[in-house]
Amino acid sequence: MTTADLRKVLFKLVICLLPCFVAAPLSAQEEASPPGRAARLSFMQGNVSFQPSGETQWSAAALNYTVSTGDRLYTDQGARAELEAGPYTVRLSQATDLTVVNLNDQLLQLGLGQGSIRLSVYNLPPNNSVEIDTPNGALSIVRAGFYRVDTDPNNNSTLVTVNSGGLEVSGGGTSQPVNSGQAAQLTGTGPIQVNLVAVPGPDEFDGWCESRDRRIESDKSRQYVNPYTPGAEDLDQYGQWSTAPQYGPVWYPSGVAAGWVPYRFGRWAWVEPWGWTWVENEPWGFCPFHYGRWAFIGSRWGWVPGPVAVAPFYSPALVAFVGGGGFSVGLNFGGGFGMAAWFPLGPSEPFIPWYHYSPTYLRQVNITNVRNVTVINNYINTTNVNVTNIHYQYKTVAATAVSGEVLRTGQPVAAHMVHVTPEQIARTEVIAHPSITPDRTAVFAGRTPVKAPPVRAAVTAPPRGAVQVAHESHPARPLSAGPPAPMPRTESVEPAHVPAPATGRAAPAASLHNGPPAARPTFVTRTPPPQRDVTFAQHEPALAEHPGRALEPQQEQHVREGQPAGPPRDREILPHQPAPKPAPRAESKPAPKAKEEKH
Repeated sequence: MTTADLRKVLFKLVICLLPCFVAAPLSAQEEASPPGRAARLSFMQGNVSFQPSGETQWSAAALNYTVSTGDRLYTDQGARAELEAGPYTVRLSQATDLTVVNLNDQLLQLGLGQGSIRLSVYNLPPNNSVEIDTPNGALSIVRAGFYRVDTDPNNNSTLVTVNSGGLEVSGGGTSQPVNSGQAAQLTGTGPIQVNLVAVPGPDEFDGWCESRDRRIESDKSRQYVNPYTPGAEDLDQYGQWSTAPQYGPVWYPSGVAAGWVPYRFGRWAWVEPWGWTWVENEPWGFCPFHYGRWAFIGSRWGWVPGPVAVAPFYSPALVAFVGGGGFSVGLNFGGGFGMAAWFPLGPSEPFIPWYHYSPTYLRQVNITNVRNVTVINNYINTTNVNVTNIHYQYKTVAATAVSGEVLRTGQPVAAHMVHVTPEQIARTEVIAHPSITPDRTAVFAGRTPVKAPPVRAAVTAPPRGAVQVAHESHPARPLSAGPPAPMPRTESVEPAHVPAPATGRAAPAASLHNGPPAARPTFVTRTPPPQRDVTFAQHEPALAEHPGRALEPQQEQHVREGQPAGPPRDREILPHQPAPKPAPRAESKPAPKAKEEKH
């Protein structure tokens, strides 16, 4: 057996065993914690626009951005994009408008208002659901497989292609299975007309998606990293693996700048429900900054992954912030927003979230991202964290400091870094979070605002159970077939079996780019979506009351109901700096570091 064959066998073995290691559904008490699963914007080509949950403004999308519930993406003509979320990958063709309706540890719910997507479901763990909502019906995935959906709001129709796997179409009081090797045309909304048609032939978008899938399946980094860790497939291309006696497999990045330090070449964004979230510049910069730990070994930094057989658990940034009275001695900062500094956590150092979490969450986010579980257990139990005996090995050797204005507005860090000495950092204490309230620009990761894309919603009356969200249209195709399996029943869709049309997929609707921007499209949903977020402007008064910390669940609900957020209830284990008082602007002195890399 060749090495390549062995890798494939090991990959398939891990795939089969993973359901045994997937976290069980959380109790009602734990549900208020952030999910352990988030989506990564893993590929962009051409103009891709991003709209954060609750906002109406669009901005240029950012590679490696954390995408979560309520966020929306649009790909312009000639553009493409890709999202990775656990065992799922969704790829967007041009002129496509996609909303992440809901994303948590058990559910991926997408809303396609127009355009074309391909969904790869590599595994469907127990208690997990995948749903694609369209203006014509809801598509519930029932088996792992490969799917394509094309929605054309101009013609009020959706084409569904099941290359392999199986799904259930529901809405308007009807339901119908579509099995492997079948395609269906959905028209109308109540009732839906479902016509089985011939599977359209593959197009160039399908070929690109298949090549991306092959890249994931052949990645040898999956020997060392759980295969459902977003971005693991990038590691081979941009670095090498080696074994370190104290850590086991370690990944070393290639081609980084001299003096490169983790969590320095990127920017901070404000992403709910976590708050401060790191966005790394490098194309490989998601997996090693939201999972595992970094270690300085010999003369270079290496990334130490968590256990390969344990489902990955997302963190917004595995760092510790520092501050306190000794922080500003001899330093001159402008803007009146103080200073922010942080350093990467070592392989056995606990991550203490700066946002609301439960005891179970605290354990999961730590023990799933380190290999030495015993050490972490010594720091963490279900009721408290022992912070008095933690020796942070990288506090004085790898700290990065900037003016608070850089953090507040989502500016690139490396270009604005401020020099601090190890002695100055040594006098600081580890704090819960910097007391810096984000500016609205941080919600867009400091990216350039763009004009609203020319999306157009279907002109139909919302059916019963429909939800307002937003979207556009495009073409579909086949991949591989497998034996059909029994399908679960939902409500019920009037099946109308008709011969396949001669034209196959619908042609891209060029007129979509000529009309005015539309209101959010109407989706037919099977799973009730969460309440839509309120705007950042509505959050701001409450965020200013407790700077640097995202709202707790009850505060969020109060704001959504138009009430004052009220005081926080959580006890923060670590101290935090008092909010800095505005001061006259003074020029800060950037350190003479290498320029931030552009990708």
